[in-house]
Amino acid sequence: MSEQQPTPVSVLGLGAMGRAIADAIHRGGHHPTTVWNRTAGRAESLVAKGLTLAPTATAAVEASPVIVVCLLDDASVRATLTPLTGSLAGRLVVNVTTMTPKQARETAAWAAEHGIEYLDGAIMAIPEMIGLPVASLLYSGSAAAFDTHRELLELLGTARYFGTDAGRASLYDLALLGSMYAMFAGVAHGAAMVASEGVPAAEFVAMAGPWISAMTTGLPGHAEHFDSGDYAAEVQSLDFNKAAVDTIAEASRDQGVGTDVIAAVQTLIDRQVTAGHGKESFARIFESIRRPVGAS
Repeated sequence: MSEQQPTPVSVLGLGAMGRAIADAIHRGGHHPTTVWNRTAGRAESLVAKGLTLAPTATAAVEASPVIVVCLLDDASVRATLTPLTGSLAGRLVVNVTTMTPKQARETAAWAAEHGIEYLDGAIMAIPEMIGLPVASLLYSGSAAAFDTHRELLELLGTARYFGTDAGRASLYDLALLGSMYAMFAGVAHGAAMVASEGVPAAEFVAMAGPWISAMTTGLPGHAEHFDSGDYAAEVQSLDFNKAAVDTIAEASRDQGVGTDVIAAVQTLIDRQVTAGHGKESFARIFESIRRPVGAS
């Protein structure tokens, strides 16, 4: 069941993301929207729009039944919330701070111990996207809280629930971010290669964007290999891809470009080829990642 009327909300943490969240909540009719930050000056633009600046974190918590926490990291969350345990009891904490799954589960356990309802959130967006459907926010933890306050959560972007395990949203978040960073690193490597001969990055990216987009059509096929464990090569084997990647590394050295990015891919391939899987699919590098050398 969704909330029947807008609920007062407090937002702790007013970095760029926290300010965007508070603004979206206020525009959505959740009045008062109370905000707090260690540096009060960050609230000036929000106060001008009608949001309420609390003088202390305690006052911010006590102003609302729903507390959105958007801080730097796990340590800052602990430092901010631990002294507020008594005030938080009986309230809902929606923690959208980037955390590891382990940290999210530990925070959920702490919240349960002190009678605090807890919903962990992960933001797949930049501040400018908050409040738009293109923004995606992942949640896990209290199912009742997600159902009750879904309309509030949807003010920030498309809300998706991943179950009662508080660490699941963070797991998806960091896995998706890991994919993104690896992609950006690959593009940076390619741009460095052509830059060695004076080609502008803008010219390279104009080709790289469509190329990467076209290659993503193969992702479902890779997923089938990952899930089934069947890496029979339909077209190009690991041996074939090893030759290509080794050539990229050699060309990079010839151009005076660092090989850090492509060397990581070489290592993943070589591990499987050495183990006798050269005739199988490139997707088999998944096994190099899932079962790294030396792991128990």
